[in-house]
Amino acid sequence: MLRRRMLIMLGIVLLIVLVLAGYKAFSVYTLIQGFSAPKPPINVAVATASERPWQSRLPTIGSLKALQGVDLSLEIAGTVKDVQFQSGQKVKAGQPLVQLDSAVESALLETAQADLGLAQLDFGRGSQLIGSQAISKGEYDRLSAQLQKNKATVNQLKASLAKKHIVAPFSGTIGIRQVDVGDYLASGTVIATLQDLSSLYADFYIPEQSLPKIAIGQGVQINVSAYPAETFTGTVSAINPKVEDSTRNVLVRATLANPDGKLFPGMFASLQVILPDPQNRIVLPESAITYTLYGNSAYVVAQKKASDGSLEKDDKGQPILIAERRFIETGERRDGWVMITKGVQSGEQVVTAGQIKLDNGAHIAISDDKTLTDKNSRPRTD
Repeated sequence: MLRRRMLIMLGIVLLIVLVLAGYKAFSVYTLIQGFSAPKPPINVAVATASERPWQSRLPTIGSLKALQGVDLSLEIAGTVKDVQFQSGQKVKAGQPLVQLDSAVESALLETAQADLGLAQLDFGRGSQLIGSQAISKGEYDRLSAQLQKNKATVNQLKASLAKKHIVAPFSGTIGIRQVDVGDYLASGTVIATLQDLSSLYADFYIPEQSLPKIAIGQGVQINVSAYPAETFTGTVSAINPKVEDSTRNVLVRATLANPDGKLFPGMFASLQVILPDPQNRIVLPESAITYTLYGNSAYVVAQKKASDGSLEKDDKGQPILIAERRFIETGERRDGWVMITKGVQSGEQVVTAGQIKLDNGAHIAISDDKTLTDKNSRPRTD
């Protein structure tokens, strides 16, 4: 009886073990089938590498300078008697700006002019008397010299008096005034800045190896941070005939019009010199490029091949597409496009969106979903 019960219990345990083993085997089989099942393709957006005329440019940075610009300052000391301009006013050449107290110089000029008049009378009498030998030749020469001396004194005082009267040396816009009526100003004191803003210079440096690419009259595109959406155009007007010893750079000057007065001297400028002879170059959308420290790359659409070299096809008879990662060499970037110098041929399709899910050899499907492109339009920087 006891033996029978033991056999029954042993049979029950054996049955439980078999059931558990079967369940485990079924789970492992299901997992294996899941791994071995083909993964669905990854949807990506693509663009075709195309060859188009590419206008090469030489990027550089520089600063803006006025066509004419000075800091108005005094040559001689004096007290301000009258300020004849307003801050920010547009002035004409020769327009009075500041009048210094000139009472002393005016009085000295009157004295000198009186002495000059007397010297002219004495010289006139001497000229009549020298003919009749009533005076000596030496006396006549003394009278002549005295006349010249008095004339020089008058001219000197007139020049000194003129320096008390400050006028605009050229037409332009005057800055914020730095003086007031009654101020005593030493020589060299700055009154205000005067800038001619009708046209501006853009001075920039280029490396000496780029010098053969630059010529007078070439176009220049200029951007400033104050107006990021606007591009100003100018032309190369001068090339410095000297290479800087310390930097091996050459100073170049471009001239640009400023009719609206938007640009000010001293602004930082980002420039692009338009180089001649545009050439056909392969270009890609900037979103197709993955930028990394060890090199730039892009995913090119390729067809999967079997071990014998034949093209593999899906159950619908269509070629199986894969993403082939290639390292590329890039050139200039402009307006969302990148020039490709090596790694991609014209006519090849390149992934422009969906790269974040890809790896080399990944199965892909080309999608027409516009949202995919919109969400992944920025270049990757893995």
